[in-house]
Amino acid sequence: MFGYIVRRIISGVLVLLVVSVAVFALFFYGPADPALAYCPETRCTPTRLENIRHSLGLDQPVAEQYGTYMKNIVTGGEFELGAIGIDCPAPCLGVSFKLRVPVTEYLADRFKATLSIALGGAAIFLTVGLTMGILAARRRGTLADKGIVGVSLFINAIPYYLLALLGWLFLISQWGIFPESGYYGPIEEGPVAWVKGMLLAWVILGLAYSTAYARFSRGSMIESLNEDYVRTARAKGLSERRVTMRHAMRAAIVPVVTIFGLDFAFLLAGTIFTERIFDIQGIGLSALDAINGKDLPIISATVLIAALFIVVMNIIVDVIYSVIDPRVRLT
Repeated sequence: MFGYIVRRIISGVLVLLVVSVAVFALFFYGPADPALAYCPETRCTPTRLENIRHSLGLDQPVAEQYGTYMKNIVTGGEFELGAIGIDCPAPCLGVSFKLRVPVTEYLADRFKATLSIALGGAAIFLTVGLTMGILAARRRGTLADKGIVGVSLFINAIPYYLLALLGWLFLISQWGIFPESGYYGPIEEGPVAWVKGMLLAWVILGLAYSTAYARFSRGSMIESLNEDYVRTARAKGLSERRVTMRHAMRAAIVPVVTIFGLDFAFLLAGTIFTERIFDIQGIGLSALDAINGKDLPIISATVLIAALFIVVMNIIVDVIYSVIDPRVRLT
């Protein structure tokens, strides 16, 4: 397994290098001129614009600029924005055009909020989705099974942004069932405030995602319950609960791990609608604000971070496969 993990890490690093080249070319050599973001329109003379390009290194050869970009990620760098000098420690993903702060430091502060959303939402949709899927599979063809499938299809048909907006409008703004949403700091600074500010966001996110997990785990569980080893376990006189939870569920959960790994990676990369509607200052909302403000370093950094999460979660999922399913061997 160790050799397999090393190979996957190497391939993941190569993927990230390709993504970094694409991001660098797209955002720094696209139609927008990065130097214009530092040059006020009322005082942006050609000479001033040229000086800004020189201070940013934009007048250097492309290969040298990319080399500096990668070197800053590994060792950090220093940026001179006019009379302002900004130290950017490793891993340095650049300096924000608008905020004049290192992008890594800026996004690290907001990642705590995004991680809180992802952890709370994942705990709910995994618990609810798997429970509903297993119950539906054990009662296949009954009214309970049809009800679970029907409700999940109905909820899944509602766009997530509409579901979140309706939840905020009625459950917080109009009826006051849930406390006012927002990120009030990490859990160590106040668990009660942390839960109160994130509660409805977790519930809505968990409800929306749990529908897919309920249907997916139902189909996987039905397939597992029809396997020969499950029939053998029943023939030995084991209780239906033990057959389901100890034998069938272990095989049924393997495909669920795949979609969970990708879903969790995307949640870590930023939940734009959740953060915008519930006023949570996370990575997704930061990326959206950066797009509106044409802040290219923040945009490119969020793309790289999203790619990193997807690569890492894919490796973790493959390792978990070998742990929960003895039929899988990593070589």
